[in-house]
Amino acid sequence: MIDFSLRDRPLRLVLFILLLVPAVMLVYRLFTGDLGANPIETLTDDTGRWALRLLLLSLAITPLRWLTKSARPLRFRRMIGLYAWFYAGLHVTIYVALDQQFDPVAIGADIVERPYIAAGMVAFLILVLLGVSSNRLAMRRLKRAWQPLHRWSYVAAVAVIVHYVWLAKGDIVDPWVYAAILCGLLMWRMVRLMSIDDPGCG
Repeated sequence: MIDFSLRDRPLRLVLFILLLVPAVMLVYRLFTGDLGANPIETLTDDTGRWALRLLLLSLAITPLRWLTKSARPLRFRRMIGLYAWFYAGLHVTIYVALDQQFDPVAIGADIVERPYIAAGMVAFLILVLLGVSSNRLAMRRLKRAWQPLHRWSYVAAVAVIVHYVWLAKGDIVDPWVYAAILCGLLMWRMVRLMSIDDPGCG
């Protein structure tokens, strides 16, 4: 078997830079005053969308592996997943720091009164758990429990979709497109689990 580790390093670097570009562009737009009439809303929306896109992309790696008959896509899944966590962290930080100004009473009221905020927080907590356990030490400590734990990424994705659909105001097409993508990924996984016992599905 060919060891792709050395050949993958340039690809990893390129992917790392590409995944960082949206955050860099948001910072650039912030300092150039190009975030529109409501900069906080723009920052919140854009970081949330990128978190969702990358979460769905990380879930699409397993189908891609199956379609390409190659394990190489799996080498990039961890980085994509961690970037999803990164953008989700930016999303929540902007909400807590800029929108709610670190007011625990206001944040608590938002969670209680707006179910989509609660759904988003559930998704973020799951992503935090998955993010901190995405290392070799955690894999060794958790052993067989590691893979079932990381299947909670599907639960996080469902919670994010609920969060997005619920809060959508004018543009209701965008969240439903992402919902359709997630449904496709879930259906693919269920079909695969019912048809064959594939140890690579995870």
